[in-house]
Amino acid sequence: MSAITILCSCAADSKTESDKLSITTTIYPYYEFVREIVGNKAQINQLISPGTEIHEFEPTPKDILKINNSDIFIYNGGESDEWVDKVLNSINSDVKVMCMFDYADLLYEEDIEHNKGDEYDEHIWTSIENDKKFVKAISEQILKLDSANADFYKSNTDAYINKLSRLDNSFEKLVQNSSRNTIVVADRFPILYFVKEYGIKYESVFPGCTSETQPSIKTVTKLIDYVRENDLPVVFHIDNSSESLARIICEDSNAEIMTFYSMHNITREQFESKTTFISLLELNLKSLKEALE
Repeated sequence: MSAITILCSCAADSKTESDKLSITTTIYPYYEFVREIVGNKAQINQLISPGTEIHEFEPTPKDILKINNSDIFIYNGGESDEWVDKVLNSINSDVKVMCMFDYADLLYEEDIEHNKGDEYDEHIWTSIENDKKFVKAISEQILKLDSANADFYKSNTDAYINKLSRLDNSFEKLVQNSSRNTIVVADRFPILYFVKEYGIKYESVFPGCTSETQPSIKTVTKLIDYVRENDLPVVFHIDNSSESLARIICEDSNAEIMTFYSMHNITREQFESKTTFISLLELNLKSLKEALE
């Protein structure tokens, strides 16, 4: 018997009854969606804690016990969640498992020349249309397990989807009414779903969430020339990463370095100050306005 099986078997025997649902998510966006739906009527666990690099995450025995003792376990899917399959083979069969890939409109990865790859891009939460589907699906699963609080959950779900819809409309109007239509990201590029949703063109140093750290001289030179020739007002870097490449590309230009929030995760400071998914989208809306003017 494996160590995971032993842990999960023991946890199943010792699980205590509670009036509250226990919901565990892997990453921040789904934690946030659950929190907005349930308020204080459920216990929520985010496995990948604030400030942690999600691509390097490996579950501890404590993490596996949290999953096993949950009523609902929510994970993203894709390459970063390959560890989940091993865990799912050993957890309590009563846990309702939700893979968000099953609810998303998926896109294939693209390289920096915009050629499609043969793997799906995993950053599905950067699409607001996908987010609305996720919130609805999560809410429906919660309602199945806790119908006593149905009205509360439905009201919160509707309110949150309305917030997302208003931001969706704001992004769409901004792009439609802007004089520019291309952004430069001097970083990895985990926002493919976002730019495709609004028809924004892009140039980047790296594709997706590559582990590469050194771009080619050709790529950097290309972006330096592009920023200068088009007099771009903004060069983006992605949250929780270095600005070093952005500084090189902005050199001798009028471009300002700004952060685009991909929301893989948030920092411990953001978590403690109750930074929300919506507030980060609003910051993206503000900086995108500067970039496209």
